[in-house]
Amino acid sequence: MIRLQNLTLQRGPQRLLDAAELTLHPGHKAGLIGANGAGKSSLFALLRGELGMDGGDCFIPPDWRIAHMRQEIDALERVAVDYVLDGDQHLRTIQQQLALAEEAHDGNAIARLHLELDNADGYTADARARKLLAGLGFTSPQMDQPVADFSGGWRMRLSLAQALMCPSDLLLLDEPTNHLDLDAILWVEEWLQGYTGTLILISHDRDFIDAVVDNVIHIDQQKLVLYRGGYSSFERTRAERLAQQQQAFEKQQLQRAHMEKYIARFKAQATKARQAQSRIKALERLEELAPAHVDSPFDFSFRESDKISTPLLNLSEGQLGYGDKAVLTQVKLSLVPGARIGLLGPNGAGKSTLIKTLANELQPLAGLLTRGENLVVGYFAQHQLDALDDNASPLLHFQRLAPGEREQTLRDFLGGFDFRGPRCDEAVRNFSGGEKARLALALIAWGKPNLLLLDEPTNHLDLEMRLALTMALQDFAGAVLVVSHDRHLLKSTTDEFLLVANGCVQPFDGDLEDYTRWLADYRVQLPDAPATGVAIDKADKRSQRQAAAALRQQLAPHKRQADQLEQALSTLHTQLAIVEAALGDSALYEASQKDQLRKQLDEQAKLKVREAELEEQWMAALEQLEALEQQLAQAD
Repeated sequence: MIRLQNLTLQRGPQRLLDAAELTLHPGHKAGLIGANGAGKSSLFALLRGELGMDGGDCFIPPDWRIAHMRQEIDALERVAVDYVLDGDQHLRTIQQQLALAEEAHDGNAIARLHLELDNADGYTADARARKLLAGLGFTSPQMDQPVADFSGGWRMRLSLAQALMCPSDLLLLDEPTNHLDLDAILWVEEWLQGYTGTLILISHDRDFIDAVVDNVIHIDQQKLVLYRGGYSSFERTRAERLAQQQQAFEKQQLQRAHMEKYIARFKAQATKARQAQSRIKALERLEELAPAHVDSPFDFSFRESDKISTPLLNLSEGQLGYGDKAVLTQVKLSLVPGARIGLLGPNGAGKSTLIKTLANELQPLAGLLTRGENLVVGYFAQHQLDALDDNASPLLHFQRLAPGEREQTLRDFLGGFDFRGPRCDEAVRNFSGGEKARLALALIAWGKPNLLLLDEPTNHLDLEMRLALTMALQDFAGAVLVVSHDRHLLKSTTDEFLLVANGCVQPFDGDLEDYTRWLADYRVQLPDAPATGVAIDKADKRSQRQAAAALRQQLAPHKRQADQLEQALSTLHTQLAIVEAALGDSALYEASQKDQLRKQLDEQAKLKVREAELEEQWMAALEQLEALEQQLAQAD
């Protein structure tokens, strides 16, 4: 077991832990949480033996193997799969000794080392490493590329894979989901749920913590407080404690009023049953647990836009991509005030391409993109953190943005993002990733946007800031389009999903649980699926031929159905064009034509509903047809 007794830990003049106590039993999985700067990473360094104590005792069994996720990786020429295999140092030692024994033609040593290699699962090591990489989103060709070829985010995935590859009794993971998309996060969740050692996890993804851990360690006022259960259980317990404190009562009531108002508004607007129910549950839970965060240092909102257009933005027949390479085709999207849209889809499907196009960082390859006269976009993406002036302070950033504004007004606004006192005047180069992300969000919030385009806005943000962002988005009057691996944010701030996959953007009529199941089916259909280490049985050629013949028989009716639906859509589009041409006649809007106008508008509405139904059926038929064709190609 891990036992910390009367532990004191200090970094420079700052005391992180003072007389802290903790006992963690073997096999327990614990989430380590606390404010930025509370000492989470320092405690990890202590457990790894890289940092000494300033007082007390730290006991870890001396024979325990400790694995951790490195935060920095050199630009190595070593290929990715070999880098991951390096995580198993015992295996690498055996392999090196075996190579020397073979050079020396030492038969006894060779025999002994082959036995050790077998005991260390050395013969399956390459397949296991490739399975880890596939689960984290690497394709087969990428697995054999040098580490130096990958960006910082993908190198962090390699670091995670290396940590998981290492046989361990204690696994220390510091923000493993920061650079992962949702499908990779779900895979890591499943892997960690099966991990048999002791796990300590630093994460700001509440759903991820809930799915993986059975204990929460909270660093609070220089103490280590252990809570049984996941993050949700921690919130409930802490809310109960804080609710008893009289000084917190007033702020609690304000937060409850905020949530009650928002839930009531959402219930009145909800349209899709599955998503609505999922969202209402998340909001009601958030209302209940808001008092657990009364001591949050964050309190902000997005300044209200001066003017607004309807629609804010409209994209029709869009072909989106880079250069002459189309990533998405036939994209139709209309964003109106109040829209709350979450983008779902596998890694590399085109979610960021869509957002960059809407943000005017990319131009459509084809189609029509119309922007409202009063459109003001607030765009957040990770590369914008690099666009901050490292030599400027938060206050100077705002003074450049609003040169005529009173300094105290700017300082008050920055205070809502926890930039207070001397921190307002400190150069950005000294800031952490989380602080830079907060500053970038503050600049967006000041700019009075009426459309927010958010690409992974919660990366680097701690749990309290994520909650503050959630509540600010709930009060935001404009439209929101968000890509995020933070499921809690998606469930609490969006009321519809768009699925970006297979070169298309289409409505996803389901919740995140439905998406998880869709993702599992999607992975099975990937041509790259065998790269996980599962070998394809090629022995039974006869059964393969029979399966292919059966698939060909299935193809015909699906193709007929798709063709019929396409023809029906074409006919309906003709009818709709006639109606819309009639509506374009100014004479129709005279008082004497009121009945005829109403008739035409009713007909247009009916045709629009039928159009949506037919398009959904057609896309479903095409997807099924495509899946069968892929199966047939593989069978052949």
